[in-house]
Amino acid sequence: MKPSLKIGAALAFCAAVALAPRPTLAQPVPATIRSLAVQAAQSPAAPTGPYDERGWLDRFYAPRKYAPAWTTSTAAAALWVLRQARVQGLDPRDYSADTLQRQLLAGEADTARFDVALTAAMLRYLADLRVGRVRSEYHTRLPDARLKQYDPVERLRTGLAAGKLQAAVQAAEPQFGQYGQVRAALAHYRELARQPWPALTKPQAKVTPGGAYADAKALYKRLVLLGDLPPETPPPDGIYAARMKEGVRRFQARHGLDEDGVLGRGTIDALNVSPTLRVRQLELTLERLRWLPDIGSGPLIVVDLPAYRLWAQPRGSAEPPLEMRVVVGTSAKTETPLFVGQMRYLEFNPYWNVPRSILDREILPKLQRNPAYLKQNELETVPPNASVADLQAGRARLRQRPGPKNSLGAIKFAMPNPMDIYLHSTPARELFKRSRRDLSHGCIRVEDPAALARYVLAGQRQWNADAVEGALQPGPTRHVDLARPVPVVLFYATATVDGKGSPRFAADIYGRDVMLERELAARHSQLVSLVGRSPK
Repeated sequence: MKPSLKIGAALAFCAAVALAPRPTLAQPVPATIRSLAVQAAQSPAAPTGPYDERGWLDRFYAPRKYAPAWTTSTAAAALWVLRQARVQGLDPRDYSADTLQRQLLAGEADTARFDVALTAAMLRYLADLRVGRVRSEYHTRLPDARLKQYDPVERLRTGLAAGKLQAAVQAAEPQFGQYGQVRAALAHYRELARQPWPALTKPQAKVTPGGAYADAKALYKRLVLLGDLPPETPPPDGIYAARMKEGVRRFQARHGLDEDGVLGRGTIDALNVSPTLRVRQLELTLERLRWLPDIGSGPLIVVDLPAYRLWAQPRGSAEPPLEMRVVVGTSAKTETPLFVGQMRYLEFNPYWNVPRSILDREILPKLQRNPAYLKQNELETVPPNASVADLQAGRARLRQRPGPKNSLGAIKFAMPNPMDIYLHSTPARELFKRSRRDLSHGCIRVEDPAALARYVLAGQRQWNADAVEGALQPGPTRHVDLARPVPVVLFYATATVDGKGSPRFAADIYGRDVMLERELAARHSQLVSLVGRSPK
């Protein structure tokens, strides 16, 4: 078998056996099921995704002595779940849902092969829903350890035995609140995708409220459909009415645009994006949410890189989430990586230890042109008074003293990791006004460091708002351990839902949507190409 066919062969095996020719000689159903389960377990194809399903069928059927698992009614219920996979952002074709449905309705399916194929499809569906379809950067080891806590085989077996198949499916869904919100947004944008979406006219020049705009009425209808304007009396035809400005500003805020309420080409381009594309962005977000580890319900900080936003989970049910703008690593050279870290301590008035890469690429060339560069920028060598040759040879390092010029600003939020990525404030406050903010060397600059410090220090009595504000003033470096580490998720999603329940969309700054599309398409193609192939 070619390598391209080996990839995903185990995933497609049981969909294939449902369509494979029936044996010439009659064989008892349990014996056939056992034979198919053994063949699946012995498949030479190594898993490439987050799990290895080759032994699942034998584990499922062995305790029941390989007797069929599905009745007509339970099979119908399972197929309804599989055919509704799009609700979860999954593809029913990956589970041969329509083929199995036709076989069930026709009543002509080989009992053993149909039973095995439906079991395999449901096991795969539960696993996909629990951990995703492709390997993520959060889980590099195989199989994904989360499938020990949620074992698809055991969940399906007990769900069928107790008549609670739907409960097994619900237990597989990610328990993050964001998952349900994104799924609801997906349903809404699917409805929008069923409607005509004609392109709005691009103005020759920017249009301010009160100005002429030929498609004003169509613009109004679109803003109402998207939820950015309440339905009311349409504006005068051909005029960008002043009362539409707030709707445009809300739309701009949700799409990472300058929130000026002015109709420019960028805003019209975003309004013209098909809801079908937004649907796909939301589907990719659901896939990425399935990658996240189980973190629990305590304090949590999430940074969505392409959205340039930080969200902190509310500490109390009545509190709104903390939300702020961030600056992230530039897409050209220094992308911020994805990972889950633990924020463990803060440093008020920190030193900035200059990374070797920045020293070599940026500072040494400047120092050679300007010998006073270190003094002018509050930089010092460690050990003191080392030469440029010492810096070049690695016998000394460079750091920036605390103060108004310090690149980290007044506070550093440390989450120890091999990549030395952390959150920090910045003296360059003007950067937060930009709509595109991939401008750093990889670390994350936060817009409201005082609010974030209050959030992570909540519960430590000595750190009230006044104490935090005082520590942020110029002074000596101060190290403060957190009473409990706070998980920090560096996430990538071009479609999210904000604290007000509004969908937000962002540009694919690192090209990760494109890569994920490619991986999912390859996985789907391999599944489809193998359906109908008989096991050898």
